[in-house]
Amino acid sequence: MIEVKNLVKKYGNHLAVDNLSFKIDKGKIYGFLGPNGAGKSTTMNIMTGYLGATEGEVLIDGHDILREPEKAKGYIGYLPEIPPLYMEMTVQEYLDFAAELKGIPKEKRESSVEEVLKLVKLKDVRERLIRNLSKGYRQRVGLAQAILGFPDIIILDEPTVGLDPKQIIEIRELIRDLAKKHTVILSSHILAEVKEVCDYIMIISKGRLVASDTPDNLEHLLDDAESLELQAKAEPSHVREILEPIHEILSIKMEKRTDGTTFASLDIKENTDIREKVFFAFADQKCPLLMLNTNRASLEEIFLELTQKEEEPKSQVLEKKEAKTDAGRL
Repeated sequence: MIEVKNLVKKYGNHLAVDNLSFKIDKGKIYGFLGPNGAGKSTTMNIMTGYLGATEGEVLIDGHDILREPEKAKGYIGYLPEIPPLYMEMTVQEYLDFAAELKGIPKEKRESSVEEVLKLVKLKDVRERLIRNLSKGYRQRVGLAQAILGFPDIIILDEPTVGLDPKQIIEIRELIRDLAKKHTVILSSHILAEVKEVCDYIMIISKGRLVASDTPDNLEHLLDDAESLELQAKAEPSHVREILEPIHEILSIKMEKRTDGTTFASLDIKENTDIREKVFFAFADQKCPLLMLNTNRASLEEIFLELTQKEEEPKSQVLEKKEAKTDAGRL
């Protein structure tokens, strides 16, 4: 649905977007994740035609957003971080106005607005002035204008910023409902937000795409080995003896606890699952295994690793991670 090619945006000497390229496929929820100032909003503004690019191009279903803006924008509904609301209008007036601006045929406007009011749960406040609404309801009104006409692509810039927990949950549920029939792209600097609702995450730092994958795959991004933690009711020497025949174990770190148990952390070969082998090894020796748990880098750790090292190319970050892991094993 969307193809971004070598996108660059400069403000004087400041490089806001740095040679960004990616593709968006149909029917998924994509998340732009990055710290404040990473270039997420600038990228979205270029994708929706609000800003021009210094270099590069954005294709919406094959239409260039700058050369064929009307055709390209017909596929997009956009909610900026600050919703474009007219405070002296009622919710009904504003959505009628937005429907007209979007070119929805006159005979379909009423039903389209009615459907959106129901979907976003605004029917009870349709006759109220927007300036008298809470921030949560104003965000809903902005979201309603974005999905009016039900475009194929819905782009949401920080859709839950400033909302209370109940409102955040409601907006998340709405995004999931929209994703059943639409491609949804949202941005956030809050990791939990993106992890909760997105099928695919793009981590942006200083205008560059530093990682792009599913949440599960991203958690493996910087790992060249898995680790396994266990606790057994035995002396460290006995635990080592039990584990020694399992060849997938690269190294073992052990700690004897005051309660007479041994805690062990095992580095194991990539893409191997030895939990069954470990379980039966202890069972064969009639040694009580009190805890057995896989351990891998969390998405939070991946995000920090990538964004804190944003001055370095991703390949160098990975090389340093590998070197650090190898040194730890030695």
